[in-house]
Amino acid sequence: MERSTVLILVVDDYEPWRRKIRSTLKQQTTFQVIGEASDGLEAVRKAAELQPDLILLDIGLPKLNGIEAARQIRKNTPQSKILFISQNRDWDIVEEALRTGAGGYVVKSDSRTQLIPAIQAVLEGREFIGPRFGGQDLAKSSDEQNPYPPRREMAHIPLVTEERVNRHEVAFYPDDLSLIAGFAYFIEASLKARNGVIALLNESHRPAIFQRLQANDIDPYAAIEEGRLALVRIVPPPCTREHPSPERGFGAFGYFRNVAAQCTKVHSPRHGNRTIRH
Repeated sequence: MERSTVLILVVDDYEPWRRKIRSTLKQQTTFQVIGEASDGLEAVRKAAELQPDLILLDIGLPKLNGIEAARQIRKNTPQSKILFISQNRDWDIVEEALRTGAGGYVVKSDSRTQLIPAIQAVLEGREFIGPRFGGQDLAKSSDEQNPYPPRREMAHIPLVTEERVNRHEVAFYPDDLSLIAGFAYFIEASLKARNGVIALLNESHRPAIFQRLQANDIDPYAAIEEGRLALVRIVPPPCTREHPSPERGFGAFGYFRNVAAQCTKVHSPRHGNRTIRH
């Protein structure tokens, strides 16, 4: 960059996350957040108005999803670089996001260690993809290079496919904001894929998760009434600051498994009453 200060626009529908990003960037003397946006249409408008050097862009945005917003921004404000920061881990969506001409992609739960290196790489014109996606084959053509690339609308991308549902995955989050974003994304993607969801939630996290779902046009209360979403209130086992041990880990897993077993069936419009096996 020719000037010493990098002007940044932060786009995310969750205000506490925007606040966290702003706090992180404030620690870097060369970065200046000049604006925020909470939906895709506002992001396109503010990008044209503010002409930022860099746009940190989420995918799951109201009104206009992040991928479509990126396409419009690249057309209207081509000098602004784009770095996606999303909780979405689906490689098809990562690839589609990068085809817009964005410079990189960071998973939110990895942002504590990857955000600043990703920003630096994108500003220098290098592509940044988090190491969790190592080994993936990225198609090099972008929307900018190829005016007629394969286009897949977000609504048609299977965020939670059948093979993903029928397996266990473990995710670790560095803080509550990342955990809330991760849980909200999983519930949203599962409901959009018409799969039933059993969510084991700490009561303190529930309001924030529901708020994020509602911001993305998901009504969790309606999903509960329809039998597509079952909530189980949990009280986690006592934890200490000691290093984790296998015994404690398996003990905690057994606790959560027993709680989940209390809700063995969730109604799904596509599958009917499904038995959840552990």
